[in-house]
Amino acid sequence: MSVKQRGPLGGVWDFFCSLKLTIFTLIALAITSIIGTVIEQNKSHQEYLRFFSEETIRVLDRLQFFDMYHSWWFIGLLVLFCINLTCCSIKRLPRVWRLVHNPLLTPSNQVLKTFSNTDEKLVKGDIKELSARMQAFLGSHFASARVTEKDGATYLYAEKAKYARFGVYITHLSILIIFLGAIIGNLYGFKAFVNIPEGGETDRIWLRNGQTSMPLGFTVRCEDFSVEFYGESQRPKEYSSILTVIDQGETVIDHRYIEVNDPLSYKGLTFYQSSYGPAGDEVISIKVNVRDTDKADAFTLHRGQLAELPSGDRVRVADFTPMFRNFGPAARIEVLPKEGDARMVTVFKNFPKFDEERGGDYIFTLVDFDQLFYTGLQVTKDPGVWVVWLGCTLMIVGCLVAFFLSHRRMWVILTPQEGKVGVRMVGSAHRNQPAFELFFDELKNKFRDELSAK
Repeated sequence: MSVKQRGPLGGVWDFFCSLKLTIFTLIALAITSIIGTVIEQNKSHQEYLRFFSEETIRVLDRLQFFDMYHSWWFIGLLVLFCINLTCCSIKRLPRVWRLVHNPLLTPSNQVLKTFSNTDEKLVKGDIKELSARMQAFLGSHFASARVTEKDGATYLYAEKAKYARFGVYITHLSILIIFLGAIIGNLYGFKAFVNIPEGGETDRIWLRNGQTSMPLGFTVRCEDFSVEFYGESQRPKEYSSILTVIDQGETVIDHRYIEVNDPLSYKGLTFYQSSYGPAGDEVISIKVNVRDTDKADAFTLHRGQLAELPSGDRVRVADFTPMFRNFGPAARIEVLPKEGDARMVTVFKNFPKFDEERGGDYIFTLVDFDQLFYTGLQVTKDPGVWVVWLGCTLMIVGCLVAFFLSHRRMWVILTPQEGKVGVRMVGSAHRNQPAFELFFDELKNKFRDELSAK
């Protein structure tokens, strides 16, 4: 029947069942996913200006390339793929269902000729006695058989792993469930961030656009933050936070250690360690020795803070860096004498005797420094995550069934032929034909031995 004869609904049905539509949607999803990976999502306008012009940003923003995974056209592609997958499954499922629950017990000669795995032998004996022997043979070497008599012939049918044919449909269902979980997460979940300085706390978070805040309903306090660097560089090796959660004045989570890939979860919100940064200026410890004496003074100063020496001279830390080239922490100290001009002194933490070589009334030493940090937390709420996990579990099950199990069928047909009985064995597998051929060849030898035995 042509599409025209079937009517417009038949044409729509054929369109959504089309393999071409499947290929198109898969390619479109792959290409757009590449775009979403290359163009960082949900960044600020200033960050995009580092890579694109104003005109390009306007065009990409109209196309929703900066928030692609929430765009109407990307969600539309997902919906189109789901419809296509559902229609293809519905179209093919009834035939597979009939094949599994209503197997072909008495195949015709035309059907039997289509199978390549076959063997037959003409033997003497009683057909009922041979039927009993073949039932025992199949039960011992394959599976229990169902016996059917038709037109004077006896048909034995046995099968294994018949539900393996549904593996592909389990996989299809798992994809739909994963997409459903993603849609639930997009509609009812969010991603946000918050920066908390060491010793500080907050009860609000900021959504990804950076313009809108929302209350948590509880308080999160950063008890401590630590960062470990590679050698003497400023390249972070590992960083972590210790958080406390306070809800209605009661500490519900106390000093919970979190790091990258080890988040904290509370009331459906998950706090991930995502970034860090300095929270205010460093606190710098210096020591001042009066040259050729045992007199020494120690000061703990912020950048720009003045300290007065016993002589009346004053000093201040004019500048500081935790890494000066490859020499480690360094500070520039400005000496302000009571009389005369100010002068600058550079000292290094890793070279405490460096300033001794310089002339002057004082010898300066950079003892240590302390830098407070803020912890950057990504906060997510995804109510669809368990739906996604369910879909992933089903996908694993479906793939295992589809790739490692095969529906195997065996027929033994007993036909009376001029005082003898023709015994024909036929086998079929819907997947992994080479392995089944090896199995059938081995079974065929046992089949012949069984018929040869008295």
